[in-house]
Amino acid sequence: MTAPAFGAELKDWRGRRRVSQLDLGLAAEVSARHVSFLETGRATPSRTMVLRLAEALEVPLAERNGLLRAAGFAPLYSAHGEGEAAVVPLSQAVDWLLDRHAPYPGFAIDRHWNLKRANAPAAAMLGGVGLDLGHGANLVEAFLSEGVLRDAVVNLGEVLDMTLARLRTENAELGGDPVLVGYIGRLEADEARRSFVGDAGGPLAAVIAARYRLGGQVFSVFSTIAQFGTVRDIGYADLRIELLFPADAETAAALQAMGRPGWPLPGSAV
Repeated sequence: MTAPAFGAELKDWRGRRRVSQLDLGLAAEVSARHVSFLETGRATPSRTMVLRLAEALEVPLAERNGLLRAAGFAPLYSAHGEGEAAVVPLSQAVDWLLDRHAPYPGFAIDRHWNLKRANAPAAAMLGGVGLDLGHGANLVEAFLSEGVLRDAVVNLGEVLDMTLARLRTENAELGGDPVLVGYIGRLEADEARRSFVGDAGGPLAAVIAARYRLGGQVFSVFSTIAQFGTVRDIGYADLRIELLFPADAETAAALQAMGRPGWPLPGSAV
């Protein structure tokens, strides 16, 4: 690659983040003139400068590799395979969070909402709505496709609207991801979401809960999302750990009962 190739990539990322050359220069502690020279190819960046600019622009790790390649440098960040020594502590941390969240459901998804892990309560609930963790389940596809999960969501329009808001935020953080852009378009066009009418002037609830009907019982849950803060592995940098909590006493009692031996989760969604 050449300096102009890097310059075009840098200008593109600056446009995605909606920052001026002056703003980027201030954040990266260089002059706006130097940023201009890098974008036009009049200056060639060092490896350190590429990384400094990428940090200032909050470029995701995988895409930072792209900037390094464009400037003529080898990629820095890797996606380690599960079981490799470098990511064993990260893997153990995910398992620790999910296991200790039981009896409440918890799972981990990648940047495209593919399910990567689930604790026992989440696996039971997901199995109850037709999702199999071992066969590449994707939560957005499950919500968008006609099937058991979509049929099980009592407040489908509201859940789709919440999902759309999340995807827009995540897509903006990533600087635009083609897969997420595709999901956003499909959700925007989904009739169940389009027909959803939000709160009309009354007091707002403290939290928006997703409500799933499983075997005649409604499970009402809300979520918190955790991410690693200082990780350098591409896969774990994108991983989101979602922990579900009961939104009412009935759901809390049902989820706590799931932790008792011999208590089956209702297996059919209606």
